[in-house]
Amino acid sequence: MNGQKENKKKRKTVTENSKLVEYLFVLIGSALVAISFNLFLLPNEVASGGVSGISTILKAVTGWEPAYVQWALNIPLFIAGVILLGGSFGIKTLVGTIFLPFVVFLTKDLEPWTMDPLLASLFGCIGVGLGLGITFRGKASTGGTDLAAQIIHKYTGLSLGICVALIDGLIVIAAAVVFDIEKGLYALIGLYVTSKTIDIVQVGLGRKKMALIITNRQDEVRDGILNKIDRGVTKLSAYGGYTDHERPVLMCVVDQTEFTKLKQLVQSIDPSAFIIVSDASEVLGEGFKRA
Repeated sequence: MNGQKENKKKRKTVTENSKLVEYLFVLIGSALVAISFNLFLLPNEVASGGVSGISTILKAVTGWEPAYVQWALNIPLFIAGVILLGGSFGIKTLVGTIFLPFVVFLTKDLEPWTMDPLLASLFGCIGVGLGLGITFRGKASTGGTDLAAQIIHKYTGLSLGICVALIDGLIVIAAAVVFDIEKGLYALIGLYVTSKTIDIVQVGLGRKKMALIITNRQDEVRDGILNKIDRGVTKLSAYGGYTDHERPVLMCVVDQTEFTKLKQLVQSIDPSAFIIVSDASEVLGEGFKRA
């Protein structure tokens, strides 16, 4: 009984610590987005989508403080999301929704690091992508137009990706109209950089290769992979489409640096082997990174 209680306490402690780490990710990520916005995007009028892009446009047109605009849009969108989509967003997303504009307000007097719009769109959106990626790692978001896209997705049937693209596209078009075409193009560059940076934060830089190997000498190939490359291999049950005979497929995941060695190994054993290769963005488990 005492052992069970101790295990429960340990699990509770681990859960609480992971929750604290998630909140820390949300705060750090939101702060990074806000600081990147003030250092790069706002002073160079790069409106690369989202509520921050809307606040950049309204700052130029009306002079309204971006932090106030972001609060005025984020909080109602969060409430609408809870009402229309259910309360699955959680307190962490509410924290991000409120904290990001707060940091924008606190850092509004920072001196811009560059007044070159291209550099601003590149480095500003790298910062935004890093911040959003970290926030997503905290199992939250900063709210805003993401929630609007989810609402449109639910009630129109359009895919979520299309909804996000439509909203961000309208913001970029508005930026091109309010500022000029060049600023709209810089905003498009920023959108692309942000999405790619988020991907890097989410799945990392270390790309792997997954190989599917069809060979008549599967035992030798399997032994070579296990002993010479020191990677695991899985035998998948498969049947030839023409012969309808059983023909197992070997599946193996290796680092990019190991792929050439794998290819040479298979071809040296069976020159007629059929190899299918694809990228594996993230691999968790023995021999690779832990979850």
